Amino acid sequence: MGLFQTKKIQSLVVLIIVLIIIFWIFQDNLLNISVLKKSSSEVEVTVTQDKDTPYLEKIDNFIIKEYSSNQVLLHTIEADVYKSFENAPVQLETVKVTTFDESQNENLMLKSNRAVILKSGAIHFIGEVEIKTMSGISHEIDTELLVVKDGQINSNREIVYLGESAKIFAQGMDMNLDKDIMNLNGEVQILQDTGATIDTKNLYINQADGIKKYMSNEPTVYRSNQNVVNSDNGIDVDMNSKITKLLGNVDILDSSGSSLVSYDLIIDQSNGGEIFRSNSPSNFKSSNVDIKSKKMHYDAITKKLKLTDEVVAVYE
Repeated sequence: MGLFQTKKIQSLVVLIIVLIIIFWIFQDNLLNISVLKKSSSEVEVTVTQDKDTPYLEKIDNFIIKEYSSNQVLLHTIEADVYKSFENAPVQLETVKVTTFDESQNENLMLKSNRAVILKSGAIHFIGEVEIKTMSGISHEIDTELLVVKDGQINSNREIVYLGESAKIFAQGMDMNLDKDIMNLNGEVQILQDTGATIDTKNLYINQADGIKKYMSNEPTVYRSNQNVVNSDNGIDVDMNSKITKLLGNVDILDSSGSSLVSYDLIIDQSNGGEIFRSNSPSNFKSSNVDIKSKKMHYDAITKKLKLTDEVVAVYE
């Protein structure tokens, strides 16, 4: 009996030690999750707060500047209206935040109709936000919650990115204040003005040096009126030239049931067209023919397919 009790005590001690080790390893993650939940909760209270809720202080044409310990200007916060409350974050209306680099040049500018400032110092933007980078590039997004803190902009809420000829939906975003690359996280859907849709994950939006590219390394599906294209290695969309590259192995299915297998497909949507082409080995299959070639060119609008270079056809 004593031996049995001793073993029980030993097992209990081991269990406690294991739990302590697990907590110690993951304590930072647990703390971050706790802070994020608290932060989001505070913002939700502010968003749903009655407009008639009495405020402690109201300032019109508000501006504040924050400096480093070396008296270097870090950022300015400007708002048409500033309101402080007893048990809620500060509210800002028609707000503009400008960050500065070490040489005191403007680095990044964010504009929104609404924002709140938490006790932690984080600034949360609500609704439509315009982000203007140091190179003059502008990003327009719409989300429930956008957080600016410690040189990062991020959101764990649904994002709508408003492009020039496309609207992009994602499950979140992050961006460094000193870079022109925005990451749209999770499941991503691109709705093009042409009517085509692109489904992928973890999309990078790069507008540095005048380029406008959407890129992903994840499996991607492109859908147009009559065709569905699957690629296994991602996508590269050049919005300037209206050229889309579907990378890796590519499978094109049309409404008739025919299929075209190729590699590294280029989709040219310039001049209102939709041309599929590839300089890689391609294989077209229908109910009565199997054709292989080294190159292919397919006009998806006129439905004209051209297979060239070492063409081999088998008819049934």
